[in-house]
Amino acid sequence: MGTRRKSRELAMQMLFQGDLGKQTPEQVAKLFWDSRDDVDDDTRAFAEDIYRVATAKQPEIDKLIEAHAQNWRLERMAVVDRNLIRAAVAEMMGNPNTPAAIIINESLEVARRYAAPESIHFLNGVLDAIARDLLKQRLA
Repeated sequence: MGTRRKSRELAMQMLFQGDLGKQTPEQVAKLFWDSRDDVDDDTRAFAEDIYRVATAKQPEIDKLIEAHAQNWRLERMAVVDRNLIRAAVAEMMGNPNTPAAIIINESLEVARRYAAPESIHFLNGVLDAIARDLLKQRLA
């Protein structure tokens, strides 16, 4: 697994931990890394960047998700799905130099490990719609 994909996976896991455990970003950051001493500095730094943007912009990200996940309220989504989307959108917002198609593809690869098989089409559709919306906002 590549460094970037591993970072994306770790960022999703951090978001999952905070979401499910109702932990603050500070609590997650401390507890999460305590048990992961095998992660290299570059992988960790990229994961932390995604996590930082996702937590800092969570209200904005959640509004985008709700606007583009037709007939789905955020709290009804599977925890893995919700946090995969949050991580991907955070990366799109925080790293506009990486094409959205790559971020989406990588997120779907992580989803194949952690999400239900039927989630893949849902995640792809929501992420694609959000990516198009973010691109329109940048061009406006």
